[in-house]
Amino acid sequence: MSASTVTVKTRKYMTNRLLGRKQMVVDVLHPGKPSVKKTEIREKLSKMFKSKPENIFAFGFQTQFGGGKSTGFALIYDTLDIAKKFEPKYRLQRHGLFEKKTQTRKQRKEKKNRMKKVRGTKKTKVGAAAAKKGRNKPLFFLYISGSMVMGFFFSCSGDCQTILFSILQLYLVCCMYYPFHQLKIQANVFVLLCFIFCNYNDALNPPPPTNKTK
Repeated sequence: MSASTVTVKTRKYMTNRLLGRKQMVVDVLHPGKPSVKKTEIREKLSKMFKSKPENIFAFGFQTQFGGGKSTGFALIYDTLDIAKKFEPKYRLQRHGLFEKKTQTRKQRKEKKNRMKKVRGTKKTKVGAAAAKKGRNKPLFFLYISGSMVMGFFFSCSGDCQTILFSILQLYLVCCMYYPFHQLKIQANVFVLLCFIFCNYNDALNPPPPTNKTK
């Protein structure tokens, strides 16, 4: 055996029909080399078992004390779709088959706390934050003082028609003489701040609109 020869041997071979794969312990002999790349191990296993290299997942290799030999595990799936179904995400990511979603630290903490509230398989279905309770129905507040009418509209994004109807009502009460000054949109909730400076009597008893036609 030359110093550059790499020999791959398998033992404890088993066919797992439930998971659609063949699984085994792999011994790699590599005298004169510190270790062997997993891509090279996958290539040799693909020739031995007549399978595609992308269907083979080699992991958990440890080098024997003194070097020259490494031992690990290998899984040979029947198809790539079965591998994507049963392989953990971190191993799929190593093969370029899974892209990790980038999340902020706050989003990870919020998801962790939401997962604590459910049990079993429901933990995997916990996704984006749900809408807060009590905010499904639109809310309308109107404050009238001696010199100011101030209206607040709160509604979810699906209640745009209700917002427009409420704005139209307040606009008609103020006789279309006093425009809205501020509009803010925050996340999925519309927050409309209306500051309308008018007289209290004008708000309750608006004057008739002027007719400009001669």
